[in-house]
Order: sequence, then C-alpha cells, then structure tokens
Amino acid sequence: MTLKSRGLTTMLAGVALAAPLLIAGCGDHASVRVYDPYYSDYHAWNSGEVVYYRQWNNETHRHYVEYKKLPEKDQHEYWDWRHNHH
Repeated sequence: MTLKSRGLTTMLAGVALAAPLLIAGCGDHASVRVYDPYYSDYHAWNSGEVVYYRQWNNETHRHYVEYKKLPEKDQHEYWDWRHNHH
C-alpha cells in the first residue's frame, strides 16, 4: 500500500466514523410532522408550534407534558384551541 492510498484510506475511515455524529447533531433542529386527526391535517412541530403549545399550557393552567405523552382527550383539546389561534 502506498503512502498516498494509506492516507486516503485513513481519511475515508475518519469521515465514515464522524458522519453519524454530525448527522445526529443536526436532528435536534428539524421539525417533525404531526397529524391532527380531528381536523385531518398536518402541522410542523417545530419551535413555532412549541410556542403555541406552551401558550396553551399556560392559558389552560396545565403542567407541561410533552405533546406525544398527552392523553388523546387533551390532544384533541389542544388542536381545537390551536385551530382558533393562528
């Protein structure tokens, strides 16, 4: 193996090992699509939606619970509230 091909092999191995870490680090900023079964539409669950969700929690005097852990009844109440607050 020549010095040039050994360097290339080492560089490619480094990139292969680092890629999952770089990709995983970017995943926190991506929005997730959430289906609203009551209005049959999708919402981007991103920082903007989180602002609305926290506002709903405050206005309805609820303790913060992640949306995906809410009971179905509370999710329905959130989407009713959300569709009336653009």
